[in-house]
Amino acid sequence: MVGMRLLPEDSDVAPARTLAATDLISDDDRSVAADSWSIKSEYGSTLDDEQRHADATEALAAVNNRAASDYSSDKEEQDAEGVSSMLGFQSYWDSAYADELANYREHGHAGEVWFGADVMEIVASWTRGLCTGICQNHLSNHVGDGEQVGVHEKDLADWSVLDIGTGNGLLLQEFAKQGFSDLTGTDYSEGAIDLARRLADRDSFTNIKFLVDDILETKLDTTFRLVLDKGTLDAIGLHPDGPIKRIMYWDAVSRIVAPGGLLVITSCNSTKDELVEEVETLNQRKNAVGNQEASSDPPPFRYLDHVRTYPTFTFGGSVGSRVATVAFMRN
Repeated sequence: MVGMRLLPEDSDVAPARTLAATDLISDDDRSVAADSWSIKSEYGSTLDDEQRHADATEALAAVNNRAASDYSSDKEEQDAEGVSSMLGFQSYWDSAYADELANYREHGHAGEVWFGADVMEIVASWTRGLCTGICQNHLSNHVGDGEQVGVHEKDLADWSVLDIGTGNGLLLQEFAKQGFSDLTGTDYSEGAIDLARRLADRDSFTNIKFLVDDILETKLDTTFRLVLDKGTLDAIGLHPDGPIKRIMYWDAVSRIVAPGGLLVITSCNSTKDELVEEVETLNQRKNAVGNQEASSDPPPFRYLDHVRTYPTFTFGGSVGSRVATVAFMRN
């Protein structure tokens, strides 16, 4: 459900990680983090952050003429106030992955598995079903929920895969086990990429490529047939400028998902319906811009499917799950 954050799989509760003294971030660090969505890669060119931020601010004002997010109509008061967290700052993740690297060097531990290993395995096998179903033109509403029909390695070889906000890269290792071979992971934290490379080498997944890159101002100049997001949109939404940065996020992924490709988002802060509504808002915004420019381009994304096998619970008469995984197809 919205507002819930899952800790690693060995945790039974959902609050944020307790910060040690080395994790504490000063006001100066917060200020720097809020302005430091910078990229440190050598790929292509991009608009500067001020221009992206200005464009997103203008788009956000144009949609609803208010600062609150436009994809959670049942939570207007909460959104208007803004919900932020340390997890929305790059400095938090740099500190966290510095700890993870130190722990790996000392003990060989892979580190935290966000949402748990079971969710990671479900996402990989379910997405594999979607991809092979698309290749074989027999996609049904439930392909991927544990059902493997006519899966061939050649069906997956053509799927270029990008994991944005890859962290320790373990999700891409799961996709490699499922038969995907063209795999790339990006993260804005150099520590995360360092750890991901070390773990991939240790586990003999040497075909996985890792790059330092920020999705909000990506320097990638190519498209991918499959783009994965496990918790990255959640973290972006926890920044004080979350609503604006989410618009920047959708503009970025619209450019890097290849036509006919898939965007698969796994979230613990948004429900399936909220993610679908957020995409519909994106499509409406793009359509409005297209009308002004006399463009006949179709809306960027359409809902395709979602994981239906996560455990559910009932609260206040509503049925929900702790995690939502939703696939959108790029038009």
